[in-house]
Amino acid sequence: MNKTLSQSSLTKSFGVSLPLSTEYPTLKDKELTDKLEETLRKYNVFETDAELRHRMDVLHKINTLYKNWIKEISISKNMPEDVAEKVGGKVCTFGSFRLGVNSQGGDIDTLCIAPRHIDRCDFFTSFAELLKKQPEVQKLLVIEEAFVPVIKTEFDGIELDMLFARLSFSTIPDDLDLKDDTILKNLDQKCVRSLNGCRVTDEILTLVPNVETFRLTLRTIKLWAKKNGIYSNALGFLGGVSWAMLVARICQFYPNAAPSTLVNRFFKVFSQWLWPNSQNNINGCPVILKQMPSFEEMPPYGFPVWDPRINPADKYHLMPIITPAYPQQNSTYNVTYSTRTIMIDEIKRAYETCQEIFNSKCDWNHIFEPRNFFQRYKHYIVLIASTPVKDQFMDWVRLVESKIRHLIQNLEKNQYISLVHVNPQGFDQIKESKDTEDAVENDESDNNEPRIITTYSTLWFIGIELKQNNEVMDLNLTDIILNFKDMIYKQAQKVLISYPQFDAKYVKRTRLKEYLPLSILKIESKSSKASKIDKMGAENSSTNGSLEHKTKSTNNNLENGDDAANTKNENKDKLFSNRDYFSPSSDSSDSMFVFNQEKNGISRQNSTNSVLSPNLLQKPEFFLDSNSNGSVNNQSKKRSLSPGPDPNTNKKSKEMNYSNSTQALQEHFRKQEELLDSLPIPSTAKLINQQTISAVKNSLRVNISCNKK
Repeated sequence: MNKTLSQSSLTKSFGVSLPLSTEYPTLKDKELTDKLEETLRKYNVFETDAELRHRMDVLHKINTLYKNWIKEISISKNMPEDVAEKVGGKVCTFGSFRLGVNSQGGDIDTLCIAPRHIDRCDFFTSFAELLKKQPEVQKLLVIEEAFVPVIKTEFDGIELDMLFARLSFSTIPDDLDLKDDTILKNLDQKCVRSLNGCRVTDEILTLVPNVETFRLTLRTIKLWAKKNGIYSNALGFLGGVSWAMLVARICQFYPNAAPSTLVNRFFKVFSQWLWPNSQNNINGCPVILKQMPSFEEMPPYGFPVWDPRINPADKYHLMPIITPAYPQQNSTYNVTYSTRTIMIDEIKRAYETCQEIFNSKCDWNHIFEPRNFFQRYKHYIVLIASTPVKDQFMDWVRLVESKIRHLIQNLEKNQYISLVHVNPQGFDQIKESKDTEDAVENDESDNNEPRIITTYSTLWFIGIELKQNNEVMDLNLTDIILNFKDMIYKQAQKVLISYPQFDAKYVKRTRLKEYLPLSILKIESKSSKASKIDKMGAENSSTNGSLEHKTKSTNNNLENGDDAANTKNENKDKLFSNRDYFSPSSDSSDSMFVFNQEKNGISRQNSTNSVLSPNLLQKPEFFLDSNSNGSVNNQSKKRSLSPGPDPNTNKKSKEMNYSNSTQALQEHFRKQEELLDSLPIPSTAKLINQQTISAVKNSLRVNISCNKK
């Protein structure tokens, strides 16, 4: 026992707890790490030396330009020139570039630090104008009213996000230590938020046991998160700093492990992590990299700190990941119930893949293969933000994207919705249309050709998962959509966006091809499927020469049975011709949708119609047990159409091979048609008491009219 205590006392602690394991990597771990790095290079996550030198040159130019600007502004404010030469100024980096995990084509997050006599308005006006005059600047966007004000620009091919912070110092030395809490004295909230990015990044690098191991692991996790569509802080997922802190916590748990082991442990630990406000645990546990100071040790600057004991709102955070620098904040404030569920499911799926990788059943490429978002759900909502003004298009898109999480939270509150999944990828579209109104006004003139209007649009897709129950659901989303529309229009007026346009439409899975090409949806067309079937048939016929005679006889039977098959299809069309099934129109803004949850069927009805059509009462009872495509169920697990059980049914089904014997298949359909003609029409009372009631219980009505005023 004394030996155990002595060993534990010698174990170095990282973070707020002791390591879970201090084992060193094995030969297999090193081999898997080499394969992991080789796989990452295929995805261009590493920068070349030339690209890195180019980034450093851009940062040097920006730093020189910023210092000269501070000098000119100081002189314009009646400061002597010799004093203005010494006030200094500094441009710092943070985020992925500061952590050393920036990928090819990535942006650089920068912080511009100024002395106390430089105002924020000077930076967002005078310095922004100076940037516009530079020949290397291709784009420039000033967002002064954001939660963290920023200037977005592209300088010599490198995208830059430039924040601003004014310190209470008269001069800014080049060796300024941003980790010192005293620099926060007499600062406002916006400056503290801007400084927090650099302070958190520097703290993370000092809190991990091995920086190089941390970087390779973080590159893997970031690529995995982006490929699986769970990398977006604005939409309720995790951003770059949140993923970095999760990886840093795993590095603290396993300080000596190889990156391949850390990736595996990352998915294992956080697939089992007990988050607050979950079904199994209300309290839960946040992710903390550094011990938070007590009330006595807290710096006396009065900034709010994440603490559920003091701030009641902090108790309701779903996935708290606390920043290590003062003032400690939750970096995952935007996470919702749906986004947390989606991320945990993806982590669990990735852990299963890692187990297969360590068992040599697959390689690292499989961990970066995402699931098809457009095949995961039956119901979708399409958000469309558009404007004819090209210069303000990106402003409008960013505004709408920043508010989508509010729409997700409101949709989650609906009693019939269990999950709301937004795809972080937006799809841009450019459409040209003729202005017919302008042509009508100028009809009397000689040149009455309509004017061409170009509309720039971005589409977001939201997957909806409904709760499974047997009650009648009247799911009306009109108010939620209209409230969201009013909110973003009010924000557009504040930032002076001209001609903002927004629309939301319900789309079922089979109608997504009207908005996106099949290459993006990853759905094969009927012609490609037919060609694959023909190819497979040709391969089978070429490899199985002994079955050539049987194949020829089957083809002859198919040719002889075309008329019978056509007659069968015509009879089915006649049987279902009177059913009130219509395909929903994606252009309709005020329509009632009816979903059959058990059979995946869908129909559209007018809001004034009844759920059950009067014609339904005149149908035989078995019509209520039909598939969504209109065919009658006659499988072994479904209800049989015959009046009574046939003891020889199982024996016949074993003897018949429907896939190879076309003649037996035709005989089977003929007997079914005879059974359909011989069945009596049941009484109306019987239908109402049995099948009609079950049909009502298994239906869902949805009204999603976003344009309704």
